[in-house]
Formats: sequence, C-alpha cells, structure tokens
Amino acid sequence: MDFYRKEIEVDSEPAYLEILDTAGTEQFASMRDLYIKNGRGFLVVFSLTSWQSFLDIRTIREQILRVKGTDNVPICLIGNKCDASLQRQVTPDDALALAQTWTCPYIETSAKLAINVNDTFAEIVREINSKMKTKKTKKKKKKYRKSFLNCCSSS
Repeated sequence: MDFYRKEIEVDSEPAYLEILDTAGTEQFASMRDLYIKNGRGFLVVFSLTSWQSFLDIRTIREQILRVKGTDNVPICLIGNKCDASLQRQVTPDDALALAQTWTCPYIETSAKLAINVNDTFAEIVREINSKMKTKKTKKKKKKYRKSFLNCCSSS
C-alpha cells in the first residue's frame, strides 16, 4: 500500500490530493473498509490486458457503495495499460458499457508511458465536486421541506 500527496490544478482551481493506492491489500479487508469510509473519491482501476481484473472491479465497487452506504459516490473507471494493445482483452465497448451502467467517467491510461494519468486525477476531482454540489442541493431542499412541514404541522 502506497500513499502520495499531490497538488494539481483542475478547472483553474487548486486541488490537494491524498492518494492511497490499495492494490494488493485484499487480505486486509477491514483496513480497506476504513480507507473507503474515509475516502472522498475512488479511481477503480483494471488492466486492459486482463479480463479477470475487469470482472474483479465489480466487487470493489460493491464494497465502496456498501461501506459508503449510498450510490452517490464519486468513482471513475480506469482502464490501465492502453499501451499494450496487442495483449488487450477488454474492449473499449465493454469498458464504456460498464461506465455507463455505473454512471461514471471512463478513461484509458498507461502508467508506464504516463498517458492520461493526470487526467484521471482531474476527473475524479470534478466528480467529487459534482457529487458534493448535488448533495448540498439535496440537503438544502430537505431542510426547506422540513421547515415547511414544521410550520404547517397541527400540534
């Protein structure tokens, strides 16, 4: 497990990232739950050269949604190893269909050649900001509705 800090600019605004790479921590399920609970956004990464890794990410997403207790979680689906086109097992159509089902962005990357890596971080920041705005709007509506109901209650 690796931990990184990174400052980036997203849409002309600074963003401070704390990145926790949990790859290979399957044997520490309780620790992963803690990291998920404290996380604000998630890059769910699979290898484009491994159909099995593409299947395995469904379990990871289910765990994220279970721990968070909501479907409104900022997630980006990331297909890594786009540079290894000859070994590719997951088609763009397969990955895009899953991203559409999850209603999240999909990006293909190459960590080896640094293709779209920075874009993934910018995109998850956008997802976090978007979900936070949605959450704040819903809370405001709920508060207003609650106040209105309290005013109209007959007690």
